[in-house]
Amino acid sequence: MEILGKNQANHAPLTPVSFLERAGAVYSKRISIVYGRVRYTWEQTRERCRRLASSLRHFNIEKNDVVSVLAPNIPAMYELHFSVPMAGAVLNTINIRLDANTVATILRLSGAKLLFVDYQFFALAQAALNLLCGDSSGSHSAYPLTVIFIDDADQPSTMRPQHVEYEQLVEAGDPTYMPPPVADEWDPISLNYTSGTTSAPKGVVYSHRGAYLSTLSLLLQWEVGNEAVYLWSLPMFHCNGWTFTWGIAARGGTNVCMRNTTAPDIYRAISEHGVTHMCAAPIIFNLLLNPADEHRLKKPVRILTGGAPPPASLLDQIERLGFHITHAYGMTEATGPALVCEWLSEWDRLPSKERSQIKARQGISVLSLADADVVNPETMQSVRHDGHTMGEIILRGSSVMKGYFKDPKATTEAFKGGWFHTGDMAVIHPDGYVEIKDRLKDVIISGGENISSVEVESVLYRHPKIAEVAVVAMPNHHWGESPCAFVSLKKGSKDLSEEELISFCRTKMAGYKLPKKVVFLGELPKTGTGKIRKFQLREWAKDFATHNPSHPNLKRTPSLNNQPSSSVKDHQYVDHQVMARSRL
Repeated sequence: MEILGKNQANHAPLTPVSFLERAGAVYSKRISIVYGRVRYTWEQTRERCRRLASSLRHFNIEKNDVVSVLAPNIPAMYELHFSVPMAGAVLNTINIRLDANTVATILRLSGAKLLFVDYQFFALAQAALNLLCGDSSGSHSAYPLTVIFIDDADQPSTMRPQHVEYEQLVEAGDPTYMPPPVADEWDPISLNYTSGTTSAPKGVVYSHRGAYLSTLSLLLQWEVGNEAVYLWSLPMFHCNGWTFTWGIAARGGTNVCMRNTTAPDIYRAISEHGVTHMCAAPIIFNLLLNPADEHRLKKPVRILTGGAPPPASLLDQIERLGFHITHAYGMTEATGPALVCEWLSEWDRLPSKERSQIKARQGISVLSLADADVVNPETMQSVRHDGHTMGEIILRGSSVMKGYFKDPKATTEAFKGGWFHTGDMAVIHPDGYVEIKDRLKDVIISGGENISSVEVESVLYRHPKIAEVAVVAMPNHHWGESPCAFVSLKKGSKDLSEEELISFCRTKMAGYKLPKKVVFLGELPKTGTGKIRKFQLREWAKDFATHNPSHPNLKRTPSLNNQPSSSVKDHQYVDHQVMARSRL
């Protein structure tokens, strides 16, 4: 057996870029991209990506050079997921919701040679580049990297910046260009920066192999069939769209691109294009449940959701509209989803409430992982499969990142003991399905008892007036810590008092788990990826405990502008009734 070796006939490095070449040949006349009035077939998309990749080579792009892009879910953003690695470079998609300083930090840390910028975010890019080069004059000559302007493909803007334009590169490129083969599947394909909410953003590097295996794994476990119509409600800048940027090409599906994610746009796209699949964080569910925009679907639409543990009550509401939910759990370091709640047919016979509770679990490992476990973080021993004993989720396998770019210390710490340590606390049910209970740092320890903030949030979400909830630890002189709930009300809901909400919880959980304080906000502060800024809320809760120790039922709350703040005292105070009505 040992004389049987690898050769070109029986071995090829794995890369998701290969999905495009196949799509262009096998699904050539199928529609690949829809964006407003713009339509491309897979044959056209393959040619456009070849042209763009060949043009990139004229910028002296070499292997492992970083190419950044600041753009929403538009055709160019999709094409760059193939064109950049086809040119031998590494794609860095930047979160469009970040501030100029963070964008500048990412450009500096990544060492990007090129920056593609959509017209809508050109001012943001200019501000970031001026910060990067220390020049406030706006002089283009001071920019330390080449900027390429992306105009809107459907409705061109009136902007005419002094930069090369995207379509010029496509038009000038060679349609017969063939990318050099990937010599090593361990080579990097993309660089994604974490949110950086508590520290400088970390660059997560994906390999061609990891991206390829993660893509196939998700297509199988989400049961994405032939000719799927995929709606881009999930940002492509987020973990490369959970790898569905490459995955839809593998199935010869249609990418329905959207510049703006609003309820009317989502429902309109579903109706006009026959959408079959979409991904979304639970925050999108609140948009879809807006009574003013709510629609009953003519046929089911599959949603893969993740990003935050959705309460069972919210899943039940969204499924009543005709959406079929699959719950997943993951992170940037895991190339997107790492656990998926695979559905068993026997659960269809359960009452809707029990089905929703099961669906709220994060589930079992994706196929691209070698193993996933929940362990005691001190002993590294697996926890009991009893649905109660909490431990940390750890992962290992081909879809886990290569490591953090230029940060060996953080990489070593993350891979301690031969596992990737997620920092998320969970339980394992007797059937082997994992359910997240908290971030390791978010567990509330009250009187020696561990309280899961996610459990308290799930109860609060059952109240019909609640739109968003976040529960954090608040210092307590007697118990050490106690739960503090920050909530926002649904649009149009009448006032809700702290006493009413605590009373609502009293019959649904143990007394020691009850929120000792409720703070009403117009909207909860979020990161650029839509995650609630719990670190900020913890600071505010600490401020309440420190500066108002004799007023546990304080009804006046900070007015948010969604900017980081170390203390509630930095904000003006407004009546919570006004704030509740001011939600978007």
